[in-house]
Amino acid sequence: MARADLTKRPDDVASMFDGVAKRYDRTNTLLSGGNDILWRVATVRAVAPVAGERILDIAAGTGSSSAALARSGARVVAVDLSPGMIAEGRKRHKKIEFIEADALSLPFGDDEFDAVTISFGLRNITDPKAALAEMYRVLKPGGRLVICEFSRPPVAILRASYNAYLKYVLPAVAGRASSNPEAYDYLAESIKAWPDQGELSQWIRGAGFVRVAYRNLTGGVVALHRGRKPADATVLASVARRKTATRPIPTLRSTTAPEKQ
Repeated sequence: MARADLTKRPDDVASMFDGVAKRYDRTNTLLSGGNDILWRVATVRAVAPVAGERILDIAAGTGSSSAALARSGARVVAVDLSPGMIAEGRKRHKKIEFIEADALSLPFGDDEFDAVTISFGLRNITDPKAALAEMYRVLKPGGRLVICEFSRPPVAILRASYNAYLKYVLPAVAGRASSNPEAYDYLAESIKAWPDQGELSQWIRGAGFVRVAYRNLTGGVVALHRGRKPADATVLASVARRKTATRPIPTLRSTTAPEKQ
């Protein structure tokens, strides 16, 4: 089997998910052995939505995670890059606001949301660290970040079993259940290429989040990461200064026309 293209160009990623939108949720439940439902419950509990809060659900797909969050009475905004996923989500969840947008350039102002969450989507973004910076930007001071993502089982025998599942079982099941089996070749390869729990935690801290922690689900096949945007004004200012100091300085080009010889 040819290796999947992991360049993650936004148009290609959107097109890939367009192709699986109608059967996406059913295929995920089948491939995960029903664990996707348990992962969603754990994610909602970690977000701890409260009625009246404004919550941003990035890479929301068809809106299953958004609907689960909205049952609390929170106002959920579902964002996804795939027009096909957005269209399917709007059919299924008419009371949820869906917006087609790139996680690297969120169409929201600073400090707008009480919580931001992304499930199984950070891995598909071209620049995950830049996406984390965007999540930090749109969160209110003290706001909550929750990331549910495939990860690396810490126990060697479970890790070997999981890798065998990705190599042999997943392609066979996806070939029968999905409208676009090639998308699941990408899924397996992207999981293998994704960093472990510790490295992702470092990325989250690097974006400015505090109280960063994770816990493994299903033996570490999935990890649930959490963090908070600092509420203290002094800490916020310190993070802003650090980000400014580490931002690359653009190369300036002279606009003066060269002298004629």
